[in-house]
Amino acid sequence: MKITREFIERVPKTDLHVHLDGSLRLGTILELAEDQGVDLPGDPADEEELARNINMGAICEDLTDYLKAFDVTLSVLQTEEALYRAAFELGEDAARENVKYMEVRYSPLLHTRKGLSYPVIVEAVGEGLREAKRQYGLMSGQIICGIRHMTPEASLRMAELCVAFKYKGVVGFDLAGAEANNPAKDYREAFYLVRNNNVNLTIHAGEAYGPPSIHQAIHMGGAHRIGHGTRLREDGDLLNYINDHRIPLEVCLTSNVQTRACKSFESHPLPFYMSYGIRCTINTDNRLVTDTSVTDEFCRAVQYYDLNIGDLRKLMIDGFKSSFLPYRKKKSVTARACAEFDMVVKEFEEIYGEVAVTDPQVAQELAFQRATADARTPLAYAVGPEDRGYPLRLRRSFGRDEEPESVDHQGDDGSETTEPVSQAE
Repeated sequence: MKITREFIERVPKTDLHVHLDGSLRLGTILELAEDQGVDLPGDPADEEELARNINMGAICEDLTDYLKAFDVTLSVLQTEEALYRAAFELGEDAARENVKYMEVRYSPLLHTRKGLSYPVIVEAVGEGLREAKRQYGLMSGQIICGIRHMTPEASLRMAELCVAFKYKGVVGFDLAGAEANNPAKDYREAFYLVRNNNVNLTIHAGEAYGPPSIHQAIHMGGAHRIGHGTRLREDGDLLNYINDHRIPLEVCLTSNVQTRACKSFESHPLPFYMSYGIRCTINTDNRLVTDTSVTDEFCRAVQYYDLNIGDLRKLMIDGFKSSFLPYRKKKSVTARACAEFDMVVKEFEEIYGEVAVTDPQVAQELAFQRATADARTPLAYAVGPEDRGYPLRLRRSFGRDEEPESVDHQGDDGSETTEPVSQAE
């Protein structure tokens, strides 16, 4: 079955790495600038000119050049009303493409030019997201960011704010900004505070800087997820550590090409990471600056890496599993997402009169690796328990008409599943 844009729009999705100040609508920037008396570069009523001035969707010289667009967006995000509107509209845009859960990150440090206090900023963003939930049912959480190019003390203040709002809409802490000359180890005090208060932690690393940045994020920061991780492939030992400990990567395909973290979509490591078993999630990074959506990101993954339905289902599940939702909530949300995904697949199979390929290519690769490692073990399934609706054919130990013994257990998504076991067991 051909994977269309309509299909991708219909299936449930997550966006775990999206910056509030990089995801405004062009028209909103122009309206806020007019209301607030902010001078924008170029014609204050021309969206196309504004798009050019912020390099919207254009290839930049590097990450630093890419970040210049935020000078424009931040200039109009200095009031409660603007923050509320930006958060609500981001939630609205996400819900319209069936994003079920989103984690919005931003740094209150950057929104104080007109005297707003940190708590007021967090409350304004939170109220915008809550309104999006009331109108569209979108679940969301906030991630408070420390900033690499500011002092470690400033990021410590953000960590304190994150801890204070732990049960009030904030689900995690992040360290964002240019990695070069701003190593994560300098912010250990902030990381310690959030970890000591049992707060989730994600850190931008391995985007514009190499594996040492990722190493510091994990071993000195204690990150539970890695933002980008594009250059992880340069260090095989670290790659295996992340894989073995199931540390998710927040992959942002288009942004990585735009900032030249990758030369092209074809050279992006996502297909290698997937085939190797790394837990990957698909994200937008900045909807406005990168001119993208979650649907766009999945479409590009399908276009450039020839993903099938099973691959998309695996990426979708990993998005929900990698979220900072509490476990019990995450379990039920993931189960509902799986059921909705499968329902959409069946609907499109009927429309096109074709059967979807539901064996994830990553599963086939893992099955081959495991089968060659232990020839005695029949491999009916090769990914997590939540994927057991998509079996691989048994290749060993049983005849064509024989069925293996099975054992019931609870899958990662909370559903009761049946897993084949070898006769030796």
